[in-house]
Amino acid sequence: MRKIGFIGLGVMGAPMADNLVKAGFDVAGHTRRRDGTDRLVTVGGRRAVTIADAVRGADAVITMLPDSPDVTAVMHGPDGVIRHAAPGALIIDMSTVSPDTARLVAAAAGAASLQALDAPVSGGEQGAVEATLSIMVGGATGAFERARPIFEALGTTIVHVGPVGSGQLVKAANQLVVAGTIELVAEAIVLLEASGVDAALGLEVLGGGLAGSTVLARKGAAMRERRFAPGFRVDLHHKDLGIVLDAARTAKVALPLGELVAQLMEAVRDLGHGSLDHGVLLRGVEQLSGRNR
Repeated sequence: MRKIGFIGLGVMGAPMADNLVKAGFDVAGHTRRRDGTDRLVTVGGRRAVTIADAVRGADAVITMLPDSPDVTAVMHGPDGVIRHAAPGALIIDMSTVSPDTARLVAAAAGAASLQALDAPVSGGEQGAVEATLSIMVGGATGAFERARPIFEALGTTIVHVGPVGSGQLVKAANQLVVAGTIELVAEAIVLLEASGVDAALGLEVLGGGLAGSTVLARKGAAMRERRFAPGFRVDLHHKDLGIVLDAARTAKVALPLGELVAQLMEAVRDLGHGSLDHGVLLRGVEQLSGRNR
């Protein structure tokens, strides 16, 4: 498991591929942007002009893409992973997609004598850069053990959560909690400011108590200072909450707060903030409060 094809070198994928190179893997990267592989080449990786070039001869193929249609196109197209991967290769989709997409990829992989894992991540860009991602993995135990050295180069919390599709279900739960927490941090900031309390001092105290969280630690200051460069874009979190609500309907469970935070995420997206960090939920709270800046 030393030769890796890596497809999707965006905000998350680029530092992940870098860390694999630094860990001693032979990484061939492909992305849609013409200059998207320059960074990988600089750290010692290889440029793949096409998906087939990235996949050919690889022991494992990692995809890190925005949405289910992107994964489907990369996997099943004429230049795609399924067609060009060598028999026995391991496909690891680390994108956040629907559980059904993960199952379809695994079925197609199995028919082509390949193994597949769904292994979405949490930790954001900082976690990707620092190789401290939380990785939730669905698929066969044997495939998971084959992939473990790869995961250990990318993250610090690595858990095999169940069969194919389970990784995506756990990631949906993760995105539910993250969105809800960001919304509450936004509301806390607006409440403190409107009440004349120093929000920086308030967040410092909150961070040391039961309200403390990774979300508060990583997002609080930027939200308070209205710095919304992504990060993790509203457009992507909006997509993820759609996956959450679909999963809830399938499981026949009620997510009352999840439904509400999904509406609030959609609202800030409709305000034109889709390309900004999801911390911009703060703007939605301000608008509802009549405190637009």
